[in-house]
Amino acid sequence: MEIFVAKHPLITHKLSVLRDKNTSQPIFKQLIEEIMTLLAYEATREVRVSEITVDTPVATTTGVTLKTPLPLVVPILRAGLGMLEGMMRLVPTAEVGFLGMVRSEETHQPTTYAERLPQNLTGRQCFVLDPMLATGGSLATAIEFLFKRGADDVTAICVLGTPEGVKQIQKTVGDKKVKLILGALDEGLNEQAFIVPGLGDAGDRLYGTAV
Repeated sequence: MEIFVAKHPLITHKLSVLRDKNTSQPIFKQLIEEIMTLLAYEATREVRVSEITVDTPVATTTGVTLKTPLPLVVPILRAGLGMLEGMMRLVPTAEVGFLGMVRSEETHQPTTYAERLPQNLTGRQCFVLDPMLATGGSLATAIEFLFKRGADDVTAICVLGTPEGVKQIQKTVGDKKVKLILGALDEGLNEQAFIVPGLGDAGDRLYGTAV
């Protein structure tokens, strides 16, 4: 597994505002999208392309286009939805699927409650979006799900990660072709399995808490 932790000053700056408990919901959402776009640049460095011929106003040249089957972007509901626009801004022709996952408050284990994905992902590059890599359970389950459907190349993009989460992903994926892109690698987890220092619950800060 390949791991990339961003060291870009703009990402660090935006993360600092994102972490602040006083940052408003609209600004939080905007920053998640902006950080996602910056991370997507690195995440798509090896996106598959095909050569094409392009007629410019003055000459004919060669260029590239995204190879078919097109990349599949998979946000993990609900917090991953906040990253989707930032990703699609960079690759607007990519296709989108969804995985709904929830973590038990007691066991911290993930459960898949919904999915909207092609049955056959053979030959697809998949990009999984999940803001918080905490225990790694949800993301590991999502990656396994995609490989079982036939995907052969998965890139996971997270705003924040932990050493515990990284180890869990490494343990799960083995020698499969997986790249992990992180905006930052935080200290670890507290007793409630929240990231420290983290930024709180990303889903709640993006969308509020339904009562």
